[in-house]
Amino acid sequence: MEIRAQGGTLVHSTKEALSARILGGEFALGSRLPSEARLCEEYGVSRTVVREAVASLRADGLVEPRRGAGVFVVRDSIDNGLAFTDVDFDRVSSVIEVLELRTAIEVESARIAAVRRSAVQIESIFEAASEVSRRVQAHETTSEADFAFHIAIAEATNNPRFAEVLRMLGAAAIPRKALQKGSGVRAPDSYLAFIDEEHRRIVDAILEQDAEAAASAMRLHLEGAQKRYRKLLHVR
Repeated sequence: MEIRAQGGTLVHSTKEALSARILGGEFALGSRLPSEARLCEEYGVSRTVVREAVASLRADGLVEPRRGAGVFVVRDSIDNGLAFTDVDFDRVSSVIEVLELRTAIEVESARIAAVRRSAVQIESIFEAASEVSRRVQAHETTSEADFAFHIAIAEATNNPRFAEVLRMLGAAAIPRKALQKGSGVRAPDSYLAFIDEEHRRIVDAILEQDAEAAASAMRLHLEGAQKRYRKLLHVR
């Protein structure tokens, strides 16, 4: 079944096709998705498209990659009653509310991750940060990669509730994506490069197992985001 982009990108179309197969029961809870090569063949898309589609499914909490084993279905339904579905991206105050909540959660997440993270988890954090950097340099959309970066840190706390809350936030966790889609506002390259540098500081602190530096870097990142959103939307 060749995928064609309809009302979106190939990544979005591929993600929706895979999501439908998961939610429809073709890929049962706990089962492994077909290999990248098989999915590329089935949908007639590149490996990059498949990887980004799977990353988006992971951000939605439907699948989970396991090193050396493949990608597995970890949830086979979507709770439409989840909180945070009423975030209004047209109101800066609504976006700021989410960022304030994220600050309260993710500062502690970074602090704990710096102490508890395993070698595999720091590698996942580094890979996620590198993907954000790659997309910035390639002038590609960074929102999904950004979300994956924050999820990787939350998972490195080894307390599943941190990642669970972020996944509940969903698109609201990285409102830049919705702002770009809904309002046409595009984050300038300088803004994305600045975010990339902030991510690097967080990664360095977690790598060095410096809990206070990690917490401080995350706080600066998220509190700075509040100011940047006001500037992006010309709100004084």
